[in-house]
Amino acid sequence: MLQKDVSALRAAYESARDESDSFERFNRAQGMGSIRDPYPGIALLRAAAPVHRIDLGAAPRDAHVPPSLRAARWIYTVVTYDAVEEVLRDAARFSSAFYAESMGAVMGHTILEMDGQEHVRHRALLSRAFTRRAVERWERELVRPTIEAYVGAFAESGQADLVRQLTFPFPVRVIAGMMGLPRETHAEFHRLAVELISVSIDWECGIRASRALRELFAPVVAARRRAPQDDLISVLAHAQIGGTRLRDEEIYAFLCLLAPAGAETTYRSSSNLLYGLLTHPDQLDAVRRDRRLIPQAIEEGLRWECPLLGIMRLATCDAEIGGVPIPKGSVVSLNLGAANRDPARWPDPDRFDVFRAQRPHIAFAIGTHVCLGMHLARMETRVLLETLFDRLPNLHLDPDARDVHVTGLIFRSPQSLPVRFDGVPQA
Repeated sequence: MLQKDVSALRAAYESARDESDSFERFNRAQGMGSIRDPYPGIALLRAAAPVHRIDLGAAPRDAHVPPSLRAARWIYTVVTYDAVEEVLRDAARFSSAFYAESMGAVMGHTILEMDGQEHVRHRALLSRAFTRRAVERWERELVRPTIEAYVGAFAESGQADLVRQLTFPFPVRVIAGMMGLPRETHAEFHRLAVELISVSIDWECGIRASRALRELFAPVVAARRRAPQDDLISVLAHAQIGGTRLRDEEIYAFLCLLAPAGAETTYRSSSNLLYGLLTHPDQLDAVRRDRRLIPQAIEEGLRWECPLLGIMRLATCDAEIGGVPIPKGSVVSLNLGAANRDPARWPDPDRFDVFRAQRPHIAFAIGTHVCLGMHLARMETRVLLETLFDRLPNLHLDPDARDVHVTGLIFRSPQSLPVRFDGVPQA
């Protein structure tokens, strides 16, 4: 990233502290609205070297910044596909334990920060909710009805903001429904999930959200221990690791991890894909005419504008990546967006093109910590497109809309997607 983007993000971080709306405060802190396109600067870094040592000397030293960052003079930023992949596939040298100092404070001990056999055991437990059979059931019983209900609410109007009225609210309804949370708690659950991951800009708010989420989960966990149902909390309430059932705090930690993961990334990735299609009407028409193109359109959207650009690792020993020595204990920042636009892997990588030759991307990371919910996210986006194509004839970007674009440096998505279509009364 270029210095101007770092400066803009720092200014956004500071201004976001006083924002009263949880969602707006989080977005502003991620550079949404202040950073439009970081990719030209990223391309300059990538062309110069695969790894850059970034000076943190001028970075804010807040009391609640993770100790590994607070004490660090440098951070190592990785920006090529091959170098990012090398780090992600080497959990022995580059540990996820970094997150124990940051998100662990509000989520508890989760697979996000686990390595080795501990990670394998806990991941296997959670994966039961994301098997192919389970995802098929979630599609039939939860995802499709949820999306159809949101689209049905505006299908006759001839116009909508697809972010505000669809992509922002539906994923949280899905993940809350998968957990088995009462419907009347879904809005509070969404707000608390965002406040939880806002801990870097407001420590006390993040801690309060963590406590509130546990209070929200507690009666549901207790009820499922007594009488299990067909939901994720029931799976966790009766699961065992090494012959021992999970404690309540362990269950709360899993749920705190899934809360933002299930809502934030799907909302942003589906919004980014819709932006790509709406701003390339020829490709939108092609996918609408031939539904077989939907899977590759989804992959291109994830590659072109992945919802989360950066993840972190901690060097467990002296190492070397891309010819750059990385001392033990160093913080390593992996830029997934930079990797997914590496011209050594994709020709003309800044271009959105659903017809390009498919190659695996790393929007969902790779290796042992590859995103557990990636099949769910892909299914949700497929159902979203199918429903829009079925219900909204002549869907197109509102010609009166001004300057619609994707924005942000860490989390990226459009802030709105105003569209028009032929309103059709529901049969």
